[in-house]
Amino acid sequence: MVEEGALLWEPSADVVDTAKITRYQEWLGRPGDYAGLWRWSVDQPAEFWASIWDYFDVVGERGDGPVLSGAMPDVEWFPGARLNYAANALRRPSKVIFRDEAGNRRIYDHETLLDEVARVQSGLRRLGVGRGDRVAAYLPNIPEALIACLATASLGAIWSSCSPDFGAPSVIDRFTQIEPKVLIAVDGYHYNGRTYDRSEVVADIAAKLPTLTATVHVGGAGWEELRAEPGELVFEPVPFGHPLWVLYSSGTTGLPKPIVHGHGGIVLEHLKALTFHQDLGEGDLFFWYTTTGWMMWNYLIGGLLAGADVLLYDGHPGSLWDVVAEEGVTYFGTGAPYIMASLKSGARPSRGKLRGIGSTGSPLPPEGFAWVGDVLPGVQLGSFSGGTDVCTGFVGAVPVLPVRAGVIPCRCLGAHVESYSPEGEPTVGEVGELVLTQPMPSMPVMFWNDPSGERYREAYFADYPGVWRHGDWIKILPDGGCVIYGRSDSTLNRGGVRMGTSEFYRVVERFDEIADSLVIDTGRLGQEGRLLLYVTPAEGARLTDDLAARLRAALRTELSPRHVPDEIHEVPGIPRTLSGKKLEIPVRKILLGTPVERAANPDAMANPEVLKYFAAGGTGASDRRLP
Repeated sequence: MVEEGALLWEPSADVVDTAKITRYQEWLGRPGDYAGLWRWSVDQPAEFWASIWDYFDVVGERGDGPVLSGAMPDVEWFPGARLNYAANALRRPSKVIFRDEAGNRRIYDHETLLDEVARVQSGLRRLGVGRGDRVAAYLPNIPEALIACLATASLGAIWSSCSPDFGAPSVIDRFTQIEPKVLIAVDGYHYNGRTYDRSEVVADIAAKLPTLTATVHVGGAGWEELRAEPGELVFEPVPFGHPLWVLYSSGTTGLPKPIVHGHGGIVLEHLKALTFHQDLGEGDLFFWYTTTGWMMWNYLIGGLLAGADVLLYDGHPGSLWDVVAEEGVTYFGTGAPYIMASLKSGARPSRGKLRGIGSTGSPLPPEGFAWVGDVLPGVQLGSFSGGTDVCTGFVGAVPVLPVRAGVIPCRCLGAHVESYSPEGEPTVGEVGELVLTQPMPSMPVMFWNDPSGERYREAYFADYPGVWRHGDWIKILPDGGCVIYGRSDSTLNRGGVRMGTSEFYRVVERFDEIADSLVIDTGRLGQEGRLLLYVTPAEGARLTDDLAARLRAALRTELSPRHVPDEIHEVPGIPRTLSGKKLEIPVRKILLGTPVERAANPDAMANPEVLKYFAAGGTGASDRRLP
C-alpha cells in the first residue's frame, strides 16, 4: 500500500522557469504562486477569459460587447465575437501521425493536412452541407475522422461521432436525435488481431436516419469521391456559442443526452488546459489513447490548437508503451485502468522523450501514482478529472506544482470547483459533492432538442440553483490539492466512459425471458466498483447460463464491450416507486451498506418487500448469481 499524499515528484527550478504557465504569468504581470493565479481566475472570470483570448491571439473578431453576462445556467460569453474552431486548429505548423496495432503508419505534414481538409470541405459542400447541418461519423481513431471533423467545423456545420465498437441501437439512439445530413462510416475495423465487419450495422444505422442525403464509406470509393477535388480552404466565421460538435453523456432515464459545445468555448478552454496544465506547444508530440466515442478524442485533436503534433492510434492497447517510445511521444494520456494494468503486469516502459503522463476516466489509486514515479522517474503524472459535459478537466496537474500519491494537484484555472456538504456549504478536508459556482465557457451551449433548456437545467442545476452539480465526490485539501472518489449518483462509469442505465434496460428487457431489470455500479469512494445486473425473469423462466450468455452478447453487440456486467443476479422483483420509477440510487446505497430504512421510504414504494434481497448484497438465498 502507498500512503496517500506521499511526495513523488517536484518541479525543478528549470521546469518552473520554462513552463508555459510561467510565461503567461509574466505576460499578465502577475508573478506569484499558482494558488493566487487560480483565485484571480475564478474571482474575475471575465478578465481571465479575456486574457486567454488575447494571450493566444485567437483567430477571429472578439467584438466590443461584454465578455460575460448573465448567471448560470443562462450565461452568454463574448456575444459580439466571430471565430471558427478549425481556423484556430489549423493555423500552426502541426502534423498528424497515425499508427495502428498492425504497425501501419501514416504522416500528414501541415501542408498535406490543410489540403486534405480543403478537399473534404469541398466534398461536403457538394453534398449540400452548410452552416448548422450535422455530419455524423461512425469511425475509429483514424486520420479521416480528424480531417472530416475539421472540414465540418470549417463550414460552420456540426460534428458528432461514435466508435464502431458501438452497436446499431446505441448509435441510432444518439444520431436520430440530431438528424444528420451526412453519415461518414467504416464497414469494418480491426482490434486485437481480429477484423469486425460492420457493413450490416452501417446499413441499419443509415436506414434509421431519414434525414441523410449521403452515406460516405471510408476505405471505399465514397471517401475518394468526397476528397477528389482540391479546393481553397475557407473558414466560416460563426458566433462564439455556435454549435461545434455534439457529444453524448447518458443519464439514468431516456435517450443519451446530446451535449452541444460551442466553437469559442472549446477554443479558449482547450488552449488554456493543453498549454498551461499539460504544458504543450510546438515541438511536442501529444498522444491520448481514446476512441472517437469518448470526449478525450475531441481533447486530443485540440492539441493542434496548442501547436503540438498529434498522434492517433487505432487498435488494442497492448503495445501502447512501445508506440510511445518509438514515436517519441512527449505527453501520453490514458485511462487510469491502463496504468493499473501496467502496474499489475510488471511493465517497465522506456521513458524515451516522455516528460508527462495524463490519467483520467476514473480515480487513479495512490499505487498507480507511485508506479509511474518508480518506472518513469522524472516524468510528471497529471491526473485529471472533468467530464464530457465540459470536454475538459475541472481539476488536474500543472507543471509548477508537485505530485503526491493519490492527490490531484490543483483546481484548474477558471474552474471554480468547490466541495459541497449535504447542507450545500463549501467544505475543506471533507468529501462532498463536486460543484462549480462560476461558469466556464466550455459548458454546454445547450442540449440538442431542448429549446426551453429544461433538460439542461435538470441535469446540472436541480440540486443547487445557480450552481453546477457534476455528480462526483471530491475532497479539497487545505493546500488546494484534490481527491476524486467517483460518481455520486446512479450514472455508471466503466473505463472512463459514463453510461446511462436506460441503455441497458432497452437491451435487457427486450428479451422475452426478462420481466424487469436493474443495473448498478458499486464504485464508491476511492474504489473501482463492479457492474451488477439484476433481472426478474418472466413467468415460467429462470436465469440460466444460456440466458446470461445471450444477455452479455446482446449488451456487447448492441451497446459496447464496456456495457457487459461483471455479475448477473436473479431477484424476485425490482424495487419501484408508486409511480413506477426504478429505485436505482436507493439500491446502490443499500448495496454499499446503508440500512434499508434510511435508503428508501417503503410507503413510497409499490413493492417494498423486494428490498431485503438487495440488503443481502443481492446475493441472498432467493437469488441466482451468474458471474
